[in-house]
Amino acid sequence: MLGSGDRQTENWMRSTEFNYKEKFRGWVGFNIPVSHRITAGCDMLLMPSRFEPCGLNQLYAMRYATVPVVHKTGGLRDTVENFDPFAENGNGRGTGWAFSPLTKESMLTALRLAISTFREHKASWEGLMKRGMSRNSTWENAALKYEQVFEWALMDPPYVK
Repeated sequence: MLGSGDRQTENWMRSTEFNYKEKFRGWVGFNIPVSHRITAGCDMLLMPSRFEPCGLNQLYAMRYATVPVVHKTGGLRDTVENFDPFAENGNGRGTGWAFSPLTKESMLTALRLAISTFREHKASWEGLMKRGMSRNSTWENAALKYEQVFEWALMDPPYVK
């Protein structure tokens, strides 16, 4: 884990690291290179953000083949497509899980689904990883979509002067 801001969580991270040296590492503070290494080394990224206007961490995670489990808000809602194992003739579709509302119960439900998929459906998990890595999150792609909105608006003559 990496982060800061909540004194109780910071102390928990320190204590857990002390008691479980071989299984847990808690980095209190923020360090960009370390955050990327942590993200790249994980199977899943949990982002239960209350508010996230853009969200870059889930994009980094997908590029590193780390599957995101996020609260469905802001940029997280726009970039993480819920996993559907039955889509595409059983090949699956989606890049992770986006849960809502922001409650412990909905977050745990999404995590249980993710963990179950990871443990019991390796081919589906591999598909999630590959779709995340191949997702086009470039500005060029975003600009093309934005231009499309203008084209659609100009197609409806009553709203064009």
